[in-house]
Amino acid sequence: MNFVHPAYFYLLLILIPIIVWYILKRRKSQASMQLSTTRAFDYAKPTWKVRLRHLPFVLRILVIMLLIMALARPQSSNSWQKTSTEGIDIMLVMDISTSMLARDLTPNRVEAAKAVAASFVSSRPNDNIGLVIFAGESFTQCPMTIDHTVLLNLLKDVRCGMISDGTAIGLGLATAVTRLKDSQAKSKIIILLTDGSNNVGDIAPVTAAEIAESFGIRVYTVGAGTIGEAEVPVQMAYGTDYIRMPVDIDETTLRKIAATTGGEYFRATNTSTLKNIYAEIDKLEKTKINTQEFSKKYEEYLPLSLLALVLLLLEIVLRKTVLREFP
Repeated sequence: MNFVHPAYFYLLLILIPIIVWYILKRRKSQASMQLSTTRAFDYAKPTWKVRLRHLPFVLRILVIMLLIMALARPQSSNSWQKTSTEGIDIMLVMDISTSMLARDLTPNRVEAAKAVAASFVSSRPNDNIGLVIFAGESFTQCPMTIDHTVLLNLLKDVRCGMISDGTAIGLGLATAVTRLKDSQAKSKIIILLTDGSNNVGDIAPVTAAEIAESFGIRVYTVGAGTIGEAEVPVQMAYGTDYIRMPVDIDETTLRKIAATTGGEYFRATNTSTLKNIYAEIDKLEKTKINTQEFSKKYEEYLPLSLLALVLLLLEIVLRKTVLREFP
């Protein structure tokens, strides 16, 4: 509850002189007589009328307070909100070639990319998000969906070796563009993560970027891998061994893809950097939420006025009957 005219509460200050006047009046109106001792009155109990002799004055004070509150015009309100969201269509494009098993990111590149992507998806409940994976070829692991539980379960199943090995960056990007080109969303983005250079596929990465730009799709590219060398799994006759190999990411092409589509290029040299990159993209691409607030106000002075009237009538009745005072 709030008050339209709270300045009226200054009128409560008039209660101070009224209370002072009442106290002084009571003192002067009491009869007095001199006695040698008051011991005889020690066991005399005051009657209920004596105990309630101040009640009419208290009721009068309450009446004044309630009337001042009514003058201040109390109001209650019933408010509600109307919210509309404008989500973003997002395709995650993830490299799952065998080099993504390198351990320069913890525990390896592909698992780190999956974990960070899952966190990114969970932070954007209003967006349509899909997943494309690629290596020597590409396919859609999950079409764009608002049901992120399904998406996260399919993301969890992603692993290296699902498709033929290689790095078809252009093919993976083109597959994502195909999924987004007919979208009616005002904002369409692709987040492409890879750790190598395009070495297979019929579509050049820059050509795929130009197609994305023609459909108004913005591409953010992420190069995953440390600077220098990283431990990469190599299949030996006796099993898998890890050997240190140079990290070769075609940053020039990834920068050109981002620049062509109005996106940005990022380099993730460790898991912490990768998390920061997705957090930065999350800030750059915010879902629009429009909120309209409505409220309906109700006047609440009537209950206070009626209560003041009841107390005033009660005071008058008490003062004229059981608590009547004689001069």
